[in-house]
Amino acid sequence: MAGSSLLTLLDDIATLLDDISVMGKLAAKKTAGVLGDDLSLNAQQVSGVKANREIPVVWGVAKGSFLNKLILVPLALLISYFAPWAITPLLMIGGAYLCYEGVEKVLHSLQSDKSHSTPEAREQRLLKAAEQNPAEFEKKKVKGAVRTDFILSAEIVAITLGIVSDAPLLNQVLILSGIAILVTVGVYGIVAGIVKLDDLGLWLKQKRSAIAQAIGGALLAAAPWLMKILTVVGTLAMFLVGGGIIVHGVPWLHHTIEHWSSGFNGLIAALISNGANLVIGFIVGSIVLFVVNMIAKIRGK
Repeated sequence: MAGSSLLTLLDDIATLLDDISVMGKLAAKKTAGVLGDDLSLNAQQVSGVKANREIPVVWGVAKGSFLNKLILVPLALLISYFAPWAITPLLMIGGAYLCYEGVEKVLHSLQSDKSHSTPEAREQRLLKAAEQNPAEFEKKKVKGAVRTDFILSAEIVAITLGIVSDAPLLNQVLILSGIAILVTVGVYGIVAGIVKLDDLGLWLKQKRSAIAQAIGGALLAAAPWLMKILTVVGTLAMFLVGGGIIVHGVPWLHHTIEHWSSGFNGLIAALISNGANLVIGFIVGSIVLFVVNMIAKIRGK
C-alpha cells in the first residue's frame, strides 16, 4: 500500500514537472520578443558611466529587477485571481509610460544634437558634467533603468500568466518564478558582457598573438558603434513595446492592424504590425508628454 502510494506520488511529480517544462518552454518562446527589447533598453540605459563602475551599475539594476519581479509575480497572481479585468488597463498605463519616456529620449537627443553645434554650448555641457556628482549620476541611471525594467517585467509576467492561467496554482507559481529568474539572469548577464566589450578588446589587444590583437582591435572598433546602435534600438523598443501593449489593449485597433497585415507574407506582415505599433506608441507618448507639460505649467513648475 505504501509502495503504491509512493509510486503514485512519483508519477504525479513527474507529470507536474512535465507540464511545467512544456508551459515554461511556451512562455519563454512567447516572451522572447520582449526579452530582446529588454536587453537593448537596459544596455543603453546603463551606458555612459565610468568603466570601473559599469559592473556595479549593472548589478544595481539587476538587483532592482529581481525586486521588481519579487513584487510583480505575487501581485500578478493576486490580480489574476481577484480582479483579472485590471491586468490589461494596468499594462496599458505602463505601456503609455514607456512611450512617454521614448518621446522624451527623442526630444533630448534632438536638443543634444543642437547643443553640439556651438563651442559655447559644448563648453557649458562640459562644465555641467564636471560639476555633476558621479554617485548621483549612477543613482539616477540605476533608478531610471529599474523603472523601465518594471514595465517590461510586468509585460513578461503578464504574457507568462496568460499562458499558464488555466494551470494549477503550484504550476503558475513555479513557472512565473522560473521565467522571472531566467529572464533577469540572462538579460543582465548579457548586458554586463556588452558594457565590458571594450575592456575585453583592450585585454586582447595587449596579447602577443596576432589573432588576439586583431580580434581585440575589432572589438574596440565595434564597441562604440554597438552602444550607439543599442541606444537607437532601445528607444525604438520603447515605442514598439509600449505601442504594442496599447494596441493589444484596444481590441478594435488590434483587429484592424491584423486585418491590414493579413494579406501579406510573414516579413511584410511583421513590418506593418510593428510599424503600426511604433507610430501609435509615438503618438501616445507625445500626448502623454503634452499632458504632463501642461500639468507642470498649471502647477507652476
